[in-house]
Amino acid sequence: MATGGPQPRHRWRRPSRRALALAVAVAIAAVAVLVLLWDWNWFKGPIERIVEARTGRSFDIRGDLNVDLGRLTTVTAGQLRLGNASWSEHEDMATAERLALQVELWPLLIGRVRLAELRLDAPDVRLEAHPEGGPGNWDFGFEGNGEPLHLRRLWIRDGRLRYDNPGRDTGIDIHVASREPRREDAAPPVELEGEGRWRGAGFSLEGRAESPLELRDADHPYRLDLRARAGATRAHARGSLTAPFNLQAFQAQFALAGRNLAELYPLFGVAMPDTPPYAFDGRLERDGATWHYRGFEGKVGQSDLSGSASLTTGGERPVLVADLVSKRLDLDDLAGFLGAAPDAEGEELDPELTRRAQAQRARGKVLPDTPYDLAKLRAMDADVRLRAQRINAPRLPLDDMDAHLVLENGLARLEPVNFGVAGGDIRADVRMDARTDAIRTRLRAQLRGIELAQLFPDAELTRDAAGRLGGNIALTGGGNSIAAMLAGADGDVALGMGRGEISNLLLELAGIDIYESLKFLLGRDRKAQVRCAFADFDVASGTMQARALAFDTSDTIIVGQGQVDLEAETLDIELRPQPKDRSILALRSPLHLGGTFAAPSFRPDFARLGLRGAVALALGSIAPPAALLATLELGPGEDSDCGGRYAK
Repeated sequence: MATGGPQPRHRWRRPSRRALALAVAVAIAAVAVLVLLWDWNWFKGPIERIVEARTGRSFDIRGDLNVDLGRLTTVTAGQLRLGNASWSEHEDMATAERLALQVELWPLLIGRVRLAELRLDAPDVRLEAHPEGGPGNWDFGFEGNGEPLHLRRLWIRDGRLRYDNPGRDTGIDIHVASREPRREDAAPPVELEGEGRWRGAGFSLEGRAESPLELRDADHPYRLDLRARAGATRAHARGSLTAPFNLQAFQAQFALAGRNLAELYPLFGVAMPDTPPYAFDGRLERDGATWHYRGFEGKVGQSDLSGSASLTTGGERPVLVADLVSKRLDLDDLAGFLGAAPDAEGEELDPELTRRAQAQRARGKVLPDTPYDLAKLRAMDADVRLRAQRINAPRLPLDDMDAHLVLENGLARLEPVNFGVAGGDIRADVRMDARTDAIRTRLRAQLRGIELAQLFPDAELTRDAAGRLGGNIALTGGGNSIAAMLAGADGDVALGMGRGEISNLLLELAGIDIYESLKFLLGRDRKAQVRCAFADFDVASGTMQARALAFDTSDTIIVGQGQVDLEAETLDIELRPQPKDRSILALRSPLHLGGTFAAPSFRPDFARLGLRGAVALALGSIAPPAALLATLELGPGEDSDCGGRYAK
């Protein structure tokens, strides 16, 4: 019998909780078994190929690769090796005995790499500059993109960082190790210690710095305290740097010291003259291609020096700009600007400068003959101003100085260099053209208002003198040292003095008037009125020939002739005093100024003792050169008596 109507349906029943738990347990057990039995070394090949594809370098994991899964998954790998650039002589760029990193699992599932900790055992990294100036071995030819890597803690045990640049004779080997941080949540700082060569000079480094991870945060100051030494040059950087990782903008307190500022040239490319030992401390900053050394204070030899300086790199030549001030400048410390050896006054002077100074003294010469380094004069540009409020120069009556140096492509200009001298001043412009193999030099100087009494402050006979000196100097010469420049110099030297007063005793001694001198020595010295004095020299091929030489007073007229040899550094000047009064013991012998610059002599010409030359009659009339008339301070409405006729 057939039946009709719909058939009953079978309803789906949800698994019981017990069945679901059993399934999950089985799945977990299966995963656990898989994890326990899985050989993670299977992933070594894929990882090596990925790294090689990204870097273009070979990469090997020669030890075991293990993974400990969890919320913080730990990955360890042993005996890692990263190959070097194809042009390097060294096979490996980096190796490590062991790497262990902790990665947060859940962010990884959405593509974010967050590492809680990275530990490196015995990492050894070698950075090399390209021998032909190309990119270094650290340049992998790709730029970062995508989600950045986040790393909270980095530990380095027994690390080693090497840097080689044979083209600059530089090789540094630094050992790096992490130390316990002061705060538990802070990244471990590192200690550094190393040595090697920096541009041919022995180099050493030691100190402490924050974790390298802190370099990534441009807004987070990076604290450090590092000391470095290259040869005799020492540097100490401490404090906080801002954005030091890219070396584009940072600042730190920076101390620099050494035995000779000239040694900065091979180390940093900064061309400086020879100096005695120096020490500075200031704030070092960088803004793009410009390094600033602001608010520094220190000393060079016996001189204090402060101010600010900047060095701009990246152009055709480095450019140095500085504004310097010295409250007390020791003139000997500037000797290096003239090619002479500075006087360190007991300090440890550069041995080469000591040897050079001894050789100079042995030759019996005064003018420095050490050639300027043409390569250094052409290596950088400069705009430097130096102001000295007080000058220590025992042999010269210098008061202060204001100098402005401009150096551009081998052309150096001191425009101007002004000295305060004995109540007056010397204003000079100097031009040195080092763009050719032989430096061409031009000097223009004006002397104004120099007080005669202050010119010889330690001389009793001129202490009460009155009068002002003036003059003009115009010289040109060629040569690569001061001595060579003057040995072939051409030009004019003219000095003069207007009305004034001077000790009559000095004039009587000049005339070797024994009776009058004794009278003034036993009694009270009186003054003689100076009408004028002048010396006019023609300079040709290094020889200064006197064109006019006279000293005229109410008591005596002294006239002279002769020459000064700038190449041989010798003097040959004859002075003939002609007293205007009568004396029973007047010898009236010519006086001879001779000897060398190092050992001048001033004595009577005994071969002509007793001769009475009618000097004034022979000269006829005495007149100062026209170039000096503007410099002689004669007083308003008065004219010089020079040019009158005097009888014997």
